[in-house]
Amino acid sequence: MFPPSQGYSLDVEAISGICGSISIACWVVVFSPQIIENFRRSSAEGLSIEFIIIWLLGDFANIIGAVLQKVLPTMIILAIYYTLADIVLLAQCFYYRGFTLRDPKPEPPTSTSNGNGDSPATERTALLNGNGNGNSSSPHPTPRDADQHRSQSVSSLGERFHTLGEHFSPATPLHPAPKSAEPPRPRPRPLWKTIVFNAVAVLVVVAAGVGGYFLSPASNQQDSAPDPAEQDDILTFSTWGQVFGYLCAVLYLGSRVPQLLLNYRRKSTEGLNALFFLFACIGNLTYVFSIFAFEPICRGGKHGCKPGEASSIYGRYILVNLSWLLGSLGTLFLDMGVFAQFFMYRKDEEDDRGRRLEDEE
Repeated sequence: MFPPSQGYSLDVEAISGICGSISIACWVVVFSPQIIENFRRSSAEGLSIEFIIIWLLGDFANIIGAVLQKVLPTMIILAIYYTLADIVLLAQCFYYRGFTLRDPKPEPPTSTSNGNGDSPATERTALLNGNGNGNSSSPHPTPRDADQHRSQSVSSLGERFHTLGEHFSPATPLHPAPKSAEPPRPRPRPLWKTIVFNAVAVLVVVAAGVGGYFLSPASNQQDSAPDPAEQDDILTFSTWGQVFGYLCAVLYLGSRVPQLLLNYRRKSTEGLNALFFLFACIGNLTYVFSIFAFEPICRGGKHGCKPGEASSIYGRYILVNLSWLLGSLGTLFLDMGVFAQFFMYRKDEEDDRGRRLEDEE
């Protein structure tokens, strides 16, 4: 095998190809961290089911719009892959949480009442009332309540003698069996280990994307003459393709809102994997760069453009891809909001874990 006669030249087309390849690599692995996180925890509580459902609808619209707009076959294959991965996440949510289309509401703080709507017990509270409970619903019991109280007291006394007789047996322990405790939650990594692990994972995926581009046939076609007919196909508007493209953008933007609200209500991002949103951010960012990195081909060749011709072609190109740009840029900023929640709620989660460990000890 002989070395190449000349090195690679990073022109606009190469930059677009590299960014597109990195975006593809990120989107291929984007769902894996969250799927593994759900499986490891045997829970999908941290994931908004409404987020997954709306995202799945956006993926369906993305497939239809990509086919009608005649985008690259790779993007159509990826859109199908996104749909299958969303179905896996949705199946995990249904498996761990039951079939429901709504996110669970956060549990209210525990009150000091006894569960029956009564006031908390004090030193002056009667031990038994007419119902056998610790609080009395009426200060003056009726004769019927008194009879019921006597019958319940007799039966309760018999049960106590029976229980006491069981405790006298050597086979029965005197102390009641402790209640089964909740399974211990997996302890998270320290912050510095999480940062190092995520940084290494991102570098590996980015390197795979860059290497994938230079190993692809597209990198060897940089010196080939541009084809104006191919550009005309890219700049052709498809009405239904645009309709589904904008529908896809709206659904992608709306999908993040339920997740942001769920995190806000729970005051926690526990159960979410940061790599899930990190790969989504990098994938959207490089996808936007790959679209912006476009060099117009004028009728007179690359260097024979008439005044305003190149800008006109570039403007039409942006309009054709505007729905995909809006969807990617919008979700990028919303995913940054999720990252802000990761840092906002991290200290609260660490304090909660510390209190739980103290209670267990």
